[in-house]
Amino acid sequence: MGKRSRDRDLPNNEAKAVTRNIRVSPQKLNLVAQMIRGKKVAGALADLEFSRKRIAKDVRKCLESAIANAENNHDLDVDDLIVAEAHVGKSLVMKRFSPRGRGRVGQILKPFSHLTIIVRQVEAAAEA
Repeated sequence: MGKRSRDRDLPNNEAKAVTRNIRVSPQKLNLVAQMIRGKKVAGALADLEFSRKRIAKDVRKCLESAIANAENNHDLDVDDLIVAEAHVGKSLVMKRFSPRGRGRVGQILKPFSHLTIIVRQVEAAAEA
């Protein structure tokens, strides 16, 4: 095993998962990421399960990966996790061209995105 190459850049009660080069525009992906920000993990998974957006399946896989990282790598309790952050970044853009009338050309942009999900363990409220 050996020594860690560098210290963790997240606190001990957080875990993250990153999905890179998703074939969707950042604007569309952000609509789905916005839907799960700040929610409990179980509610976020349910929302993604029944979302009608095509990209919700990939966001769900990334969220499940973050949950698995929290449980297996950092010994966090799955029932107390919330989606602390879900942010979207731009990636490459493939440029394609389509012929138009009168010898012109129409540009087609095919954007890609990155998705980062950070889950945080919050203490359950003390029940009296």
